[in-house]
This record gives sequence, structure tokens and C-alpha cells, in this order.
Amino acid sequence: MARRRKRKSRRRQEGRRILEHVPQYSIESGEEKPVTAARKFIQAEGILPPALLLVKRNEHTTDRYFWAEKGLFGAQYVEENHFLFPSLRTLESSPAQEQLALAGR
Repeated sequence: MARRRKRKSRRRQEGRRILEHVPQYSIESGEEKPVTAARKFIQAEGILPPALLLVKRNEHTTDRYFWAEKGLFGAQYVEENHFLFPSLRTLESSPAQEQLALAGR
């Protein structure tokens, strides 16, 4: 039997494209829970939003978090609802403006 491919959400793909332009930090959680490790890292390094944190839980699992003005969010939620975050709106408009500038040449 042929397997059907899972439909990819356009909204989530767009959010993923926008998050590619955000600074990323990779850390290891150690003995702490991943979200606690992310919060402590943000505090210690003084990271300003927006930022994407990749927290390695073990050799197989990496949790992704988005640091916004409103707090810390799961990256998947942010991908699906990127329009709710003001700091991503400026990033969202800049790639479109670049495409318009290239088309005008």
C-alpha cells in the first residue's frame, strides 16, 4: 500500500523561514530541565530577544525555544503563530523587500 505524505503547513513553513534569520544559541541542559537551562543561559549571557535556543537534552533529543519580549516559547508554537510576535514582523517584511528590490533591477 502506498503511504500518503503528511501535508506541510504553509504557515509553519513561513514561520520556519523567518526563524532562520534569528540568532541561534546551542547549549546543553546538563542535570537541569531544558527550559530551566535555557532560562539560566539567557540570564547569565544577557541575551536580548529575539533569539532561538537549541537545548540538547541528551544525545538524541534537542529542544528548541524562542526567546521573545513576552517570554520563552516553544519554537514550534512560534513557527505556527509567528504573526503574534512583533519582533518577527520586522524580519518577516525584510526578505519580501529584498525580493522586490531584486525584481526591480
